[in-house]
Amino acid sequence: MLDALGYASLDALMDAAVPSAIRQTAPLRSLPAPATEAEALAELRALAAHNRVRRSMIGQGYYGTVTPAVIQRNVLENPSWYTAYTPYQPEISQGRLEALLNFQTMVSELAGLHTANASMLDEATAVVEGMLLARRASGSASNVFLVDSDIFAQTRAVLDGRAEAVGLELQYLPLAETDPADLPEAFGVFVQYPAASGRIWDPSAIIARVKEHGGLAIVAADLLALTLVTSPGELGADVAVGTTQRFGVPMGFGGPHAGYLAVREGLERQMPGRLVGVSKDADGRPAYRLTLQTREQHIRRDKATSNICTAQVLLAVMASMFGVYHGPDGLRRIAEGVHAQAAGFAARLHAAGIEVAHTDFFDTLEVRVPGRAAELVETARERDLLLWQVDADTVRFSFDEVTAASGIGFSRATDGLAADLAAVFGLSDGFGVSLTPHLPEGLRRASDYMTHPVFHMHRSETAMMRYLKRLADRDYALDRGMIPLGSCTMKLNAATEMAAVTWPEFSGLHPFAPLDDVQGSLVMIGHLETWLAELTGYDAVSLQPNAGSQGELAGLLAIRGYHRSRGDEHRTVCLIPSSAHGTNAASAVLAGMRVVVIATTETGDVDLADLRAKIAEHRDELAALMITYPSTHGVYEHEVMQVTAAVHEAGGQVYIDGANLNALLGYARYGDIGGDVSHLNLHKTFCIPHGGGGPGVGPVAAKAHLAEFLPGHPLAQMHQHPPFDHTTGHAGTVEHRGAPVSAAPYGSASILPISWAYARMMGAQGLTDATANAVLAANYVALRLRDHYPVLYAGENGLVAHECILDLRPLKEATGIGNDDVAKRLMDYGFHAPTMSFPVAGTLMIEPTESEDLAELERFIQAMIAIRLEADAVAAGEWPADDNPLVNAPHTAESVIAGEWQHAYSRELAVYPSAGDRTAKYWPPVRRVDQAYGDRNLVCSCLPIEAFA
Repeated sequence: MLDALGYASLDALMDAAVPSAIRQTAPLRSLPAPATEAEALAELRALAAHNRVRRSMIGQGYYGTVTPAVIQRNVLENPSWYTAYTPYQPEISQGRLEALLNFQTMVSELAGLHTANASMLDEATAVVEGMLLARRASGSASNVFLVDSDIFAQTRAVLDGRAEAVGLELQYLPLAETDPADLPEAFGVFVQYPAASGRIWDPSAIIARVKEHGGLAIVAADLLALTLVTSPGELGADVAVGTTQRFGVPMGFGGPHAGYLAVREGLERQMPGRLVGVSKDADGRPAYRLTLQTREQHIRRDKATSNICTAQVLLAVMASMFGVYHGPDGLRRIAEGVHAQAAGFAARLHAAGIEVAHTDFFDTLEVRVPGRAAELVETARERDLLLWQVDADTVRFSFDEVTAASGIGFSRATDGLAADLAAVFGLSDGFGVSLTPHLPEGLRRASDYMTHPVFHMHRSETAMMRYLKRLADRDYALDRGMIPLGSCTMKLNAATEMAAVTWPEFSGLHPFAPLDDVQGSLVMIGHLETWLAELTGYDAVSLQPNAGSQGELAGLLAIRGYHRSRGDEHRTVCLIPSSAHGTNAASAVLAGMRVVVIATTETGDVDLADLRAKIAEHRDELAALMITYPSTHGVYEHEVMQVTAAVHEAGGQVYIDGANLNALLGYARYGDIGGDVSHLNLHKTFCIPHGGGGPGVGPVAAKAHLAEFLPGHPLAQMHQHPPFDHTTGHAGTVEHRGAPVSAAPYGSASILPISWAYARMMGAQGLTDATANAVLAANYVALRLRDHYPVLYAGENGLVAHECILDLRPLKEATGIGNDDVAKRLMDYGFHAPTMSFPVAGTLMIEPTESEDLAELERFIQAMIAIRLEADAVAAGEWPADDNPLVNAPHTAESVIAGEWQHAYSRELAVYPSAGDRTAKYWPPVRRVDQAYGDRNLVCSCLPIEAFA
């Protein structure tokens, strides 16, 4: 590849590609020498040994659950599921899309509402999204949002911060004791159901009163409880939100978990995130796709109503398959067992004269123990039990599927958990279940749910395993071949990096477990924070943001907090180039900023003249500039230092989007080129898998003056974070005091071992080499394809960064074949398509990454050249414009064997266009999907079996 490009070495290539003005010179001292796979795993084992996984009954939104082995082995640990990309190419994503449709169906029916989306980041952020949805859909002119004071602490903290940023007023009320007639007018109301204290009460009168004034009702509901109690939709809720964590997804020290959001009919087009719908393919067969595509943040930008454009796909798949495997009857049995245990222990406490706060509950007991709460919690810890201290007089604890699996509540003298819990409260060892439900008579569920055959067909492990395999075969993931997506790096997620995710020492921790129990995870988090700070040239890092969008928001909120601390409340303008990632503008709006767009030049660079004009126009109100480096056009901009200096001179801060850090790592640092804060996509540069479209982790890194404004958390085990001192190599101490952006203190902590292992095995030189190899691969592809498709942008010396953009607009004009046709034809050649029409319509953006070898790159290059020749054949009249292998792509097996072949090209050319190994052929499961039909005919839950006949 170097010979073809004319460079003698990787160093020579990078010297030519990366501007000398930004080149990093200081050595990287914090990263140890690279470890072997065996050494890295041994070190992770040593860290894991410092975690203590006690029997958690903390609850508060996180519960013990049993992941069925068939789901753990065939989904969570299966690269066919975790290395897949977002299903933007629906024809080769039918398996994931079906699994997500199952998720949507399960959630919507349990919630009693018309439509559910394909998942949210977590429960707390789902509550925020519900509030924002209510604000834009409400008929009320009020700026007040009513919140039940019996709410999870983490949800309250996230809600407070997000509401303040956009100027909404929250009023907390004890809604269970509030007369509906006394409610103030509000655009919405939020109810926790069951409440944080465990209480179950009927909020329907409160909901009705708010809706009388045009407000909307949002209910955060426990899905397991909804198998036994009346659904939010039946109570009058407009929106239901929550988490599916207890459906087979380990607590994992806080995540990742699939949150959920469901809405009543009429609110579908107001929903955030992703929505799977049913359309039809070219043969009229049902086919799944992401629907309502115009809601994508790349399109709506500063008009977006949410900055969330991802879904927790892998975790949503796990939760949906938990529902598929257990079915409604199995879920109900789990819920009945949990409730019976809670009721049985409540009866024992009552008999012993110990006050249980609420008569009606599902799984959580709040117990009054005047002056003894701390003592009892400590006594429980000594017996390896974790309870939750509310205050000096009150403890809470929750029963769950794991306590049920332990046999608790069945009067077994040998049951250690039952004996230990009883001993904490001074009870006798044995206690039985209660057959008397503690659910309000009027709230016992009578409606059906999960009636579709998919939730009744896969009861044996054999059937479940085959169903999961069948769905996986309908997808295309990295275990099949290259996914050359520009802007969304798809590199190897090495098996050694993935190994620790399912270790119980990491996966079994409650996010609010005591400090002493989580030392191993905190040390690992400290390592990552230190490494990432030095690698990026910043001083402090927060790993809390559980998506790039949340990292963006956290960074902008830090800038906002900094300006306000200096009395500069008027600094609210955020400058954003027209080429930026769409979530940038959406995040700025949600941080309370006003977006002003900066023009870009024909070469894709920031237009310096326009930038200076906009700075002059908004100088006194300038808060920040958001740029991506290298640019979204895949080019190293040489004037970046002038850009950042101009903003700083005007008193603004510079936010550098870290989406393309994998083209810079080891060669330059954001903090050295003028960045004040950045988010990093660990699912791109640091190998956390996309998991079929999930957001991974989006930590935020900042300079020292912004460190205190990074996200904090009221329930964090450690509030002190060590920023890296680049001059001494030692850590200082600063408290992160910003509002939390995720429900858990350390975000998606259970997948951080992936990035830790990657950095630990690569070391500083390995990370640098990876960058160089990625740039080499991108430039090699650009060189080889330049004569067939124009390369739209290049920097000095004609080089690109880690990705290249092929301009297919001339091809469309000359042959009638567009980028969509090329993308679909690539499926016949056995490839996932590159990124389409971003950042420029009518183009393909290609990022080969450092993970692909020369053979795979050549296979892709030859496919692209062959497709160009096919397009030329159309232009030459060899095939009709409306009947050729490109416009008819992709071709399914059925399409070439059923009936008479009446096309102008051969069957063989249709499905075997290349001379490669025909035994390795990937067969798309459906033909080209009709996107417009799916938007016109919105169907977002499982179709009846007859539809596929």
